[in-house]
Amino acid sequence: MISLTFLTADGTRIDTEARPGVSLMEAARNASVPGILAECGGACSCSTCHVYVEPGFAGLLPPASEGELDLLDFVCEPDPERSRLSCQITLTEALSGLTVTVPERQG
Repeated sequence: MISLTFLTADGTRIDTEARPGVSLMEAARNASVPGILAECGGACSCSTCHVYVEPGFAGLLPPASEGELDLLDFVCEPDPERSRLSCQITLTEALSGLTVTVPERQG
């Protein structure tokens, strides 16, 4: 299992685990993380699963696709170094310990 930490906008820390191969968005939904709306269900067509990836993990992720980059243009308060769509992050053992912050609002 892969250990994950979600930091919510109100400062709540949610520690959870997920199986390799699932998306970070699915792990967030399974853990009932508030603020991950995931309106498109993971189809990379809405940007309501936006998260900020902790800097130490950003280099372990594959680069964002053109489609993901296009959708990141619509998020509230994007961070060019840390913003990702959680539906586009497939969990691997290398990501165990990953910490992400959920933005105050999705959009």
